[in-house]
Amino acid sequence: MTLASPFSISIVAMTILAFLGLPIGHAMIAGSIVYLWLAGLDMGTVAEQLLNGMYTNYIILAVPLFILAAELMNIGSMTERLLRFCNAIVGRFRGGLAQVNVLQSIIFAGMSGSAIADAAGTGKMMQIMMTADGKYRASYAAALTAATAVIGPIIPPSIPVILFALVSDASIGYLFLGGVIPGLLMAGAQMLIVAWAAKRENFPFEKPTPLREIPGITWRALPTLMMPIVLLGGIYSGATTPTEAAAVAAAYALIISVLLYRSVSFRDFYTSVLASARTSASIGMLIAGALVFNYVVTVENIPESIKVLLQAWDLSPLGFLIMVNILLLLLGCLLEGTTILLVVVPVLLPTAKALGIDMVHFGIVVVVNIMLGLITPPYGLLLFVMTRIAEVPIRDIVRDVMPFLWAMIASLALITLFPDLVLWLPRLLGYQG
Repeated sequence: MTLASPFSISIVAMTILAFLGLPIGHAMIAGSIVYLWLAGLDMGTVAEQLLNGMYTNYIILAVPLFILAAELMNIGSMTERLLRFCNAIVGRFRGGLAQVNVLQSIIFAGMSGSAIADAAGTGKMMQIMMTADGKYRASYAAALTAATAVIGPIIPPSIPVILFALVSDASIGYLFLGGVIPGLLMAGAQMLIVAWAAKRENFPFEKPTPLREIPGITWRALPTLMMPIVLLGGIYSGATTPTEAAAVAAAYALIISVLLYRSVSFRDFYTSVLASARTSASIGMLIAGALVFNYVVTVENIPESIKVLLQAWDLSPLGFLIMVNILLLLLGCLLEGTTILLVVVPVLLPTAKALGIDMVHFGIVVVVNIMLGLITPPYGLLLFVMTRIAEVPIRDIVRDVMPFLWAMIASLALITLFPDLVLWLPRLLGYQG
């Protein structure tokens, strides 16, 4: 492959279009068309790849359904009741409201599957609660919300895990199970950092919830707390596929918000559907562009070439995983996570399989890396989201998020070194990997 080869020119075209502001999905489609034209291949292949990829992958339907479920939870009072429950459990300790932020992300992770949905939903409410009366610095509250939102796509359900399953053909159900312990490990690391900061900066105590009120608060939050059980119970009992479970999640959120809590108007519902459609269309274009570009990558035999190159380095499975961690953490500073999942990861998969690396373990390692990219400067998307929500300079958020980032990188190292942290739960429920 030379600088004047069709593949090199298509990469240059893609990069230029992306820098000029064209959405990355459109840029990948345009670059792929340039490649097919220069290589003298059938231009109709673009449409064929789009149709085959988008309309024969039943799993992709889960993405817009989980997005809709998260939107419906945010417009109803489900989020508010969840925060009251979390505050009743951990709010009484020093820095209790910061611990509430972590706990609500653990619970909310079992519902939305999206870090952005977590930050934009409960994140807004936590920002208001934490900064009221000057209890916490606005930048610290924003940094903590960004860090806790990372947990969302690691604990099931998870949109990034669904996308990994799409490109790897790994089992979604076992990937979901594999994310539970790593997600809880990262949440535990965050709680330790909060406890350390609470003692160092003398964070305030919250007014403790009387014990006699906790049963009532729990009862009112129970329909919300049951959602992860309904969702994951359907998947692991075999009653639903992950895609069908996503539809159940959206329907459950709608029924609870409208019929039980009576907190959603028709205008709210219309707004949430519209927002879900916009987000789904954006992700859909990325998937479409990646499907076409991955065809180009396959024609050029790039994955096999990289596999041969890495085999020449004689890497061990652990050495390869360390290299993948470094590569993905660096790429996460610059690229959007979905792009990495759909374009970069397929190139690495043949080598991972050749080295005998378990696909569930590899998938969780990849997803954790990509989630950390959301809070890694300079591109970290969650940093920009929280900058808009908190209205504070991004440099202040970056300063306060770094202890959480280092703690989660340490958790990633443990997940990489000890595969059983990922594989124990799937194997407990029948996984043979």
